Amino acid sequence: MPSVIDFTKGDNPYLRKQLMKPSFDEIYMDLAQSLSRKSHCVKAQVGAVLTKDTRIVSLGYNGPPAGTHNCDEQWPETGCPRDSKGSCSLALHAEQNAILYAHRNNVSLDNAVLYVTLSPCIACARVIYSVGIKKVLYLYSYSAFKGLARDEGVDFLRKFGVETIWYQQEKKSAE
Repeated sequence: MPSVIDFTKGDNPYLRKQLMKPSFDEIYMDLAQSLSRKSHCVKAQVGAVLTKDTRIVSLGYNGPPAGTHNCDEQWPETGCPRDSKGSCSLALHAEQNAILYAHRNNVSLDNAVLYVTLSPCIACARVIYSVGIKKVLYLYSYSAFKGLARDEGVDFLRKFGVETIWYQQEKKSAE
């Protein structure tokens, strides 16, 4: 005789499965992390996902513009040459690539949400604000990565009303 499921004690496998479903934030941050692995940058791999009304509208990862050099192939040990500020001379940031792709395809980013693996630098923050993105979730700190005193991009976004959240990944159990 089949065993009886006691729905009042959490024995329902269907309910357990429902409780384990990932949130959109988790799905899109996982995707941003996966996209970061596409980067040709030797120094850092960053991914970005732009959504609107819980739908993906654009993706991006950091690296040189299409049709130029891939840093990991051209300069595998050192990465691309540095500019006057010590940054990559060729690279577009992941959020820049996602925003540019959306723009190229006539996608409005008013009230969009950005998921990015590294918090925006100040230059990207200005662009994020200017295109109307309303919320940014980031996984790691740009200032910690660059050895800066503070996250200027995060400060800028918060000052001008863009909800900016340090995304804390939940630990996944090894069931």
